[in-house]
Amino acid sequence: MATGKITKRAVDAMKPGMGDVFLWDSDRRGFGVKCTPAGKLVYVLQYRMGGRGSPVRRYTIGAHGTWTPDSAGKEAERLLILVAQGVDPATEKKRGQREAVELAFDVYADRFLKEYVKREWKPRSYGFAESILRLHVKPALGRNPLPSLNKKDVIRLLDGLPAGAVRRNTFAVLHKLCAWAAERDDIPHNPLADMKAPPSVDSRDRVLNESEMVTFYNASQSISAPFGAFVRLLLITGQRRNEVAGLDWRELDRGKAQWLVPSARTKNGTENLLPLSALALAELDNLANGVVWPRRGLLFTTNGKTPISGFSKAKRALDEAMLTTEQLDDPDAVIDAWRLHDLRRSMATHMQALGVPGEVIEACENRLAGRSRNGSAKNYQRHDYGPEKVVAMSQWGAFLSGLLAPKDNVIPLTKAQA
Repeated sequence: MATGKITKRAVDAMKPGMGDVFLWDSDRRGFGVKCTPAGKLVYVLQYRMGGRGSPVRRYTIGAHGTWTPDSAGKEAERLLILVAQGVDPATEKKRGQREAVELAFDVYADRFLKEYVKREWKPRSYGFAESILRLHVKPALGRNPLPSLNKKDVIRLLDGLPAGAVRRNTFAVLHKLCAWAAERDDIPHNPLADMKAPPSVDSRDRVLNESEMVTFYNASQSISAPFGAFVRLLLITGQRRNEVAGLDWRELDRGKAQWLVPSARTKNGTENLLPLSALALAELDNLANGVVWPRRGLLFTTNGKTPISGFSKAKRALDEAMLTTEQLDDPDAVIDAWRLHDLRRSMATHMQALGVPGEVIEACENRLAGRSRNGSAKNYQRHDYGPEKVVAMSQWGAFLSGLLAPKDNVIPLTKAQA
């Protein structure tokens, strides 16, 4: 059995034979290099777990080139310390490989959703956490091992996201995931524990004016399906983005012209019975390709199984279409920045201008009207404003229809009667 000092020159000088050829290091017990019949050079460690009567075990350190004689020798010394402590390097390697798979971030994120979020969070929060991880975190961290995640990685990830709600929400979900992992001893500590959450979103007051709403409506006709109808229903109904995106035909009743938004899909956990205007019904009829609506199924989906996502991409396409529409009349026209949530604010603001009472607007948008109440009013004022909502939503639909109609056919709208 050949022995000698394992150096680069000695390793490079090895020649393949009919079987494996070994060179064992004269300085490090059990450390060797193997040359296969195909000429592949591999560093190995030979050891026993126990006394002389124990079987000889062989551990592969790695290929020559990836490892140098010096680095492989140091690794052999480290492994021999484990052997002396009664730890089998082969067992540790398998455990490490298993943990590398189980603790890869994308795998662990799915486990977090299944074992914690789905069990502990409200149903509507699952979709929130899942989309945050899928859209913003997994693409950045991928299969990186969770235990290697540090504060700099998190800062780099957050800096790459838009300031405001997206950055703050991503931090919140990632913070909870790491806290859960630390509680289970899957990582030594939560790297976000001493980090401050990104600042909250500044208050917004952007409202689309009448001309902008017409531009928006016309431009929405040119963006890809089903996003055009989706953004139009955001403005027509004034409901939240995820509530419209997750709309199921089972929630709709054409005969009663109603949409029952279930409590499991609303932000405040309160169901909302929303009257549908003639404009909303026309949009839904178009989606159904006729007057008979399907009994079940998502209205806005690209795969038939899950609600649409990719809102940012659709919004960019809509912005470009709006700008193109405006520049047909004015080449120097610009569109002031706005976001999809501003459609909801625009409905509320224009409803107010039409004379719709504030509490009715809040009821239509399923906002907590009780915010302005205190004391016994919260417990005793239970009117749901059903009839008033019918009038208000009908008036809002007529107002939009009037904006979109040819100018010579527009009939001025009067304010709602007190």
